[in-house]
Amino acid sequence: MQESSAIVQAYDAATAAGLACALASVVHVQGSSYRRPGARMLVTEIGQMTGAISGGCLEGDALRKAVLAMSQGKNKLVVYDTTDDEDASIGIQLGCNGIVSILFEPLPVIGCKPIEALRQTLQTRLPQWVCTVYAANHDSHLGTMDLQTLTETVQDQMVQNLIQQQVEKQESNHFEYQTGAHQQMYFLDYCLPPIALYIVGAGNDAIPLLKMSKILGWHTTIVDGRVTHANAQRFPEANEILVGKPTEILPKMVIDNRTAIVLMTHNYQYDLAMLESLLTVNLPYIGLLGPSGKRNRILSEIQDKGVDLATIDLNKLYGPTGLNLGAETADQIALSICAEIMAVIHEKEPIHLKLKDSPIHSGQ
Repeated sequence: MQESSAIVQAYDAATAAGLACALASVVHVQGSSYRRPGARMLVTEIGQMTGAISGGCLEGDALRKAVLAMSQGKNKLVVYDTTDDEDASIGIQLGCNGIVSILFEPLPVIGCKPIEALRQTLQTRLPQWVCTVYAANHDSHLGTMDLQTLTETVQDQMVQNLIQQQVEKQESNHFEYQTGAHQQMYFLDYCLPPIALYIVGAGNDAIPLLKMSKILGWHTTIVDGRVTHANAQRFPEANEILVGKPTEILPKMVIDNRTAIVLMTHNYQYDLAMLESLLTVNLPYIGLLGPSGKRNRILSEIQDKGVDLATIDLNKLYGPTGLNLGAETADQIALSICAEIMAVIHEKEPIHLKLKDSPIHSGQ
């Protein structure tokens, strides 16, 4: 989502400056590749690039292809075969042994469907579909659009049924449809909102956690009861800053299944009050900074207040927060917390990739 946001911002800046743009989108991968379908890169007529479609191996040639698409004013599909000697001769050496299909789309200044489809994913915390239609054996590439535009564009009832079947799966997918000699390809990219992180605590150790979360493209809010600590001067990168008592803060929180909250105020009573209210809220992750003894004491006090902990899903409580990475400094602790949040929200068991039997990007 951070990449989509950067692409939308770069497009707005380029069009305001009167620069033509093209969007390069990875629409299909066969075999291994550094980036998966859905990776995108914006290219301006003067060679500015935002986003990435590879680990750096394709970008040089992609820049030339994007400029060509702009000059011709038409969508262009380019297939890079990293197993092919000819592609290797022009410097396309991914070391991944895969075939990558990339669609280049020159973008209009007004009514830009690809950018508006991406913009839509950023304006709501609801999942959105970004759909790309291209051709395998002819030059009729409809390009990128939102789901509503796609369903309005496609007239064939059979294709509409296939689209609906794929949408019901609620995951990015790819299918093809043959009409006579024409083979049309459909890539439906299921775009989830960015992780929303509430850092409850505005101490110095919250600063690297905020910075790490912003590198990851998360929507991060700083929460604290002290206006002297929770302010824009100390946390300029925060999307939002909330100051007040726990009873004042909780109604202002927007919580969904991609929300994580980390309690790290170093104020026992503040953490206690926040956790007592959050335990009954449906969210995937509550992190509690500090040793297990602190966690047990807080839970004991909450139970003494009459809360039946047996009726509460305590699996969402991660205290001590973070993965066991050997972290000591605030920066290292921030890394371990972000890694744990990613694993939990993505429903992945954190392991060494060398121990993974299936492909890196598989759902297993």
